[in-house]
Amino acid sequence: MSHDLVIRGGLIVDGSGGAPFEADLAIDGGRIVAIGAALGPGRRQLDARGCIVTPGFVDLHTHYDGQVSWDADLMPSSVHGVTTAVMGNCGVGFAPVRAADRQRLIALMEGVEDIPGGALAEGISWEWERFSEYLDALDRKPRAIDIAAQVTHDPLRVFVMGERALHDQPATAEDIAGMARLLGEALDAGAVGFSTGRTDNHRSNRGEHTPAAEARLDELVGLAGAFRSRDRGVLQAVSDFDMFQGPERFDPEFDLLLAMARAAGRPMSISLMQRDQAPGQWRRILQRVEAAHAEGVDLRVQVGARAIGVLLGLQATFHPFMGFPSYKAIATSPLDERVRAMRDPAFRARILAERHQPLAGDGSAIPPLADLLLARLDQLAFRIFSLGAIPDYEPPLSRSLGVTCQAQGVPVLEALYDALLGDDGRALLYFPLYNYGEGNLDNVREMLTHPLALPGLSDGGAHVGTVCDASFPTFLLTHWARDRGRSRPGGGLELARVIQMQCADTAKFLGFADRGQLRPGWKADVNIIDLARLQLQPPHLVADLPAGSQRLLQRADGYRATLCSGVVIAEDGVLTGARPGRLVRSRPGASGAGGVG
Repeated sequence: MSHDLVIRGGLIVDGSGGAPFEADLAIDGGRIVAIGAALGPGRRQLDARGCIVTPGFVDLHTHYDGQVSWDADLMPSSVHGVTTAVMGNCGVGFAPVRAADRQRLIALMEGVEDIPGGALAEGISWEWERFSEYLDALDRKPRAIDIAAQVTHDPLRVFVMGERALHDQPATAEDIAGMARLLGEALDAGAVGFSTGRTDNHRSNRGEHTPAAEARLDELVGLAGAFRSRDRGVLQAVSDFDMFQGPERFDPEFDLLLAMARAAGRPMSISLMQRDQAPGQWRRILQRVEAAHAEGVDLRVQVGARAIGVLLGLQATFHPFMGFPSYKAIATSPLDERVRAMRDPAFRARILAERHQPLAGDGSAIPPLADLLLARLDQLAFRIFSLGAIPDYEPPLSRSLGVTCQAQGVPVLEALYDALLGDDGRALLYFPLYNYGEGNLDNVREMLTHPLALPGLSDGGAHVGTVCDASFPTFLLTHWARDRGRSRPGGGLELARVIQMQCADTAKFLGFADRGQLRPGWKADVNIIDLARLQLQPPHLVADLPAGSQRLLQRADGYRATLCSGVVIAEDGVLTGARPGRLVRSRPGASGAGGVG
């Protein structure tokens, strides 16, 4: 009997957490039909000898909400083994929306997620008003990988409250009922969840708080009520737990989110990271999450695979000289002209003698990164590193710019200036902001191995000029499952567990009952990976967004092939142009977060 496709001789890491084993894998009609030795012939065969064969990765935290309008490839995620990407996180999105509010939602996404407003304005098709229409518009367009969408709090609030949808304006009982009704309609249409954002770090491009940033208890609980009559859907929240207002605000803020999770009766995830402003807060979050779970509330934490940081560069969104008068005079010039000017000794002497002009917008309590960096430059220089041709995301402090400047007796600002001119102005400096308080990733390992943790926070499609964390799935394999255990005994993670985390665990949390493991009858989302060769390439900026906007892309060597629904969408890290990806809708009647249609 001939199969559509047979993958031969790979080491099967099936996503269950069990020991890997060598076998063939056969696919018919987009489904896995057999796993075993010496399976029958295939009309197409892929040689996986020397490679691992894994399920496609399920990324539960992306921001492709606008990009899906114009981009069928969904890079970078699609070249990092992701076959299902979930959008609509952190409370920002583009549905529901009235025509008059489109620009307002663009301003929110641009400020919160660093996606160029010009690209969004030109690229989004706006074929919808209600969320169900948004899903239908997504459903009409095939793409490389599957997508799923959550309802987001900010546009929901704007749609119902209009001009009253300000962060400090409470919703009325009528407003809450209207939002809950729309949320219920969206869940019935196939939305896989709901997200809200409650952090002072998230602002619009004008420095304004997001509309739902300070939503009150009655609003959160009222929205959660939309889940009560439905057996599906998850919740996601990001909060700084009011750390800027003092530690006494932690428990009241956590209690709000806990009340929402209780009222919904559905799984909920909260972003977890170590913040320098409150370095022990993440352990306190885990303690509260553990206590809630013991009471029967299905509360989880989303954890990034490495430090949460930014890349500094002359082409990037941020670099330290943005506010210097001499640089501002050349800021809009092409890169080669800026580099030529900056290499002139007279220009260099002049700019280094200047004082920077603050970039913070009026009314913003959170200064832009360039202002923050310069205000604490000598201290923060010990957290700035050259990323290098082979990216190192756990560099020792001995390689920091601060240590180098101390050893060489060079002022930090001069060293930064010269470093930014490397590679003809394309050099990128790595500045880990969160999860790097001890100068290593030991705390991240503790977070990742917590039984209530889910790998997430990749932000695929977002922060396009500052990071490329859509490569998290690859980093989990190279750093945690392969390399770290060699350099730090006991410091890595087992391969089978890493695959289980970003396949079965994420799929089960979302209620996707047909993917996340390699099992007969399940969807044939598969990766063939040469783990020995797997290596992240350095990020680089490309101007391929609408309106000529730039974004950071990062590829990887070692992905032999990626399949979505049994179709090869990428070979040797290059997309094939195949478009088997579809919209995943939650459906009633299944376990977990709901069925899949």
